[in-house]
Amino acid sequence: MLPEKEIQALFRLIDDPDDEVFNTVADKLLHFGKEIIPGLEYLWETTEDDEVQDRISQLIHRVQFQDVQSELRTWASASNPELLRGAILVSKYQYPELNVPFLLTQFDKIRRNLWLELNNYLTPLEKVDVFNGILYNYYKLKGHELTENVPDRFFINRVLESKNGNSYTLGILYVALSELLDIPVFATAVPRQFLLAYVDNLQHFYTLDNSSRKQNSFYIDPQNGMIYTQHDVDVYIERLNLNSKEDRYFQPLNSRAVIVRLMEELQRCYRLNQMDEKADEIETLINIVNPPAEDE
Repeated sequence: MLPEKEIQALFRLIDDPDDEVFNTVADKLLHFGKEIIPGLEYLWETTEDDEVQDRISQLIHRVQFQDVQSELRTWASASNPELLRGAILVSKYQYPELNVPFLLTQFDKIRRNLWLELNNYLTPLEKVDVFNGILYNYYKLKGHELTENVPDRFFINRVLESKNGNSYTLGILYVALSELLDIPVFATAVPRQFLLAYVDNLQHFYTLDNSSRKQNSFYIDPQNGMIYTQHDVDVYIERLNLNSKEDRYFQPLNSRAVIVRLMEELQRCYRLNQMDEKADEIETLINIVNPPAEDE
């Protein structure tokens, strides 16, 4: 039970002109967590002073941001965090009232449509053709270049609502669906791109080669479903003056690494749009999933 008398007393001090008093009140209110949000929203609706409303709005955001940090910390500490859940938490940063059950229902509809079209007799390329047909033709998902710098395309809920995303959000959708349907598609560390790899485990078994480069049968650009060969990707990497023989570029990324890359690109997008406060908050979230190394 929340101490209502104490909370109401703190609410009455939100309009105190002394910033030090307000900061003390804000810190105490933050301690109560998201359960105080309805009270803050009611207070905002019944307040006519614009400055006080602004303070209340800031408080609501701080409570919501604190909640996202807590959820993301729990997610990142799991032994095998679920990729889709990580993307949902990034969306909750911008859309704290996100209807997660509805989003999961939308996701499951796509999964069921794919499941109906897939079978064990399809070749890897045929399975990817099914994915591409469902995602890009049936659902009309459209990928956009990251250079367009549209923040909304980094949020998985907006991708499902607007049908517009980028290589990161569409790639996360692709990998999350693949995992549920036992399709061996993974995100890779190919530089300056977000490419997916179809991993041929049988090929790996017969060659007895631990190289990720040899395991990957082909690559998928999640922005549009285009297929690339190993040679195509090697040529691309060499154009960057990098060594295409380095195995690290072709290794699968785990869920934490994918979400960090998503947030890094979102942070860059916010910077380019001169939304520095949001960019700073995203950096806080990045450091939760990928803590900076301590100085020796």
